[in-house]
Amino acid sequence: MSPFAGFSRAFHGHPGRWALGTAKSLAFCHVVWNYGFSVGPASGPSMLPTFSVDGDWLLVSKRFRNGRGVRVGDLVVYRIPVEPGDEAVKRVMGMPGDYVLVNSPEGTSDLMIQVPQGHCFLVGDNLPASRDSRTFGPVPLALVRGKVIGKTWEWMENPLPASPLAAAEPA
Repeated sequence: MSPFAGFSRAFHGHPGRWALGTAKSLAFCHVVWNYGFSVGPASGPSMLPTFSVDGDWLLVSKRFRNGRGVRVGDLVVYRIPVEPGDEAVKRVMGMPGDYVLVNSPEGTSDLMIQVPQGHCFLVGDNLPASRDSRTFGPVPLALVRGKVIGKTWEWMENPLPASPLAAAEPA
């Protein structure tokens, strides 16, 4: 007997039950994917050595969407402001009110700016190969899709390295 025989009998001749079950499943997947967790690749050289060029698979918590609870040093997935529809992973270097030193990718200018309200300053770990807030300015917190909480499939063997950023010690 098929392991799905009971399933088939429960829904056979009852399209309403089948439709309701399908709708519930889709709603559950939507909630988990948009408000819970997602898995996706990180590719490119901008986050070397944290992530490999060929694309580590990342586990992203959507609890931190729109920048809620994000702190300096966190890795976030965000929508690239100058490339609608594209997403990237970068490290948070400044939150609203923080002062950050903007070294242009070409190294031609040093400018200190204050991150405006409702924005964050994001940079890649591999500065020479990263297009980030040094190129297009502070990113609106509304574009933050979530916080990277781990690498999948290598979870137990290679946890994320600790953030190289630390809070300043009080004088």
